Amino acid sequence: KEFVGQVYGLKDIPIRARVEGFLEGIHFDEGSRIKKGQLLYTIDPEPFIAKVSTQKSNLAASQTLKVKSKSDLDRYIPLAEVDAVSQSDLVAHQAQYDASVSQVEAAKANLRSAEIELSYTRISSPIDGIIGATQAKEGEFVGKSPNPVILNTVSRTDSVRVQFFISEQEYLTLARDVEIREVEEQVKKGERKDRLQLILSDGSIYPHKGVTDFIDRGINASTGSILIQGSFPNTEGLLRPGMYAKIKAELKVKEGTLLIPERCISELQGQYSVFIVGDSGKVQTKQIKIGSKLGDLVVVQEGLDPNDQVIIDAIQKVGQDMVVDAKLTKFKSQFQ
Repeated sequence: KEFVGQVYGLKDIPIRARVEGFLEGIHFDEGSRIKKGQLLYTIDPEPFIAKVSTQKSNLAASQTLKVKSKSDLDRYIPLAEVDAVSQSDLVAHQAQYDASVSQVEAAKANLRSAEIELSYTRISSPIDGIIGATQAKEGEFVGKSPNPVILNTVSRTDSVRVQFFISEQEYLTLARDVEIREVEEQVKKGERKDRLQLILSDGSIYPHKGVTDFIDRGINASTGSILIQGSFPNTEGLLRPGMYAKIKAELKVKEGTLLIPERCISELQGQYSVFIVGDSGKVQTKQIKIGSKLGDLVVVQEGLDPNDQVIIDAIQKVGQDMVVDAKLTKFKSQFQ
């Protein structure tokens, strides 16, 4: 069967501005290949440097208060042992010391948070891949809607994902098939087989076959379809994220199946028939049972013999027991 699919990178990672500020620098060429850890963008760091300095000052003040509280507590402990001061004074100084310890820990946490925010002003690539067009230019304020938050996207494309959908009706038909359920079990176990073929928008067939990665857990209620994803090698770099392509999926293999052109078949009240040329050129009608459709061909499950000569042209002009002068022709499918 054929389905319409869309190509995605093996990884498509959005590059986000995690802090607000003015974009200070762009350090890559758009559309180029980049390395993991390569610097991509810098945001004005001055407000965040100031915040770090403030938190360092707060930490120093908290540590000073802790030292003083500890000194006071150390003086009160021996005095309390000889009843020179009340127990309530000792408890109060112990509480002051405990509070100062907590303040130091909080100040350290605030400093670490400020340092993390400062680090976000330098944005690096999380993966090797291809980077797209930048969504913000130098001098723009970024990181807060409606200004750009996602600045770019980096895609890993040495292998690509292709996602396509099948209808609920198609899924039910396939799910009842024992062979299809076996394929689904192979996908779940990671025992995947090359069953997918990619037909590009210009009609050419992609030279590498793909494998099914996963079948989604459920039917999309708004579209009545289920998502299937396959992956294809892309070592030549021909495939790019966003491309549309047809997926030809090998669902099952039946040896010795009889196929005839769809245009040979007549249908009346759910019954299918074809005309064949019998002995002495006499036309005969045969009732058939059909199966899957493959392009302009149809699987015949019952009713025909492999040696039957099926009438392909002028079927509206012939009838039972009519004698015709038949000529043998070879049908060439447009989809094979």
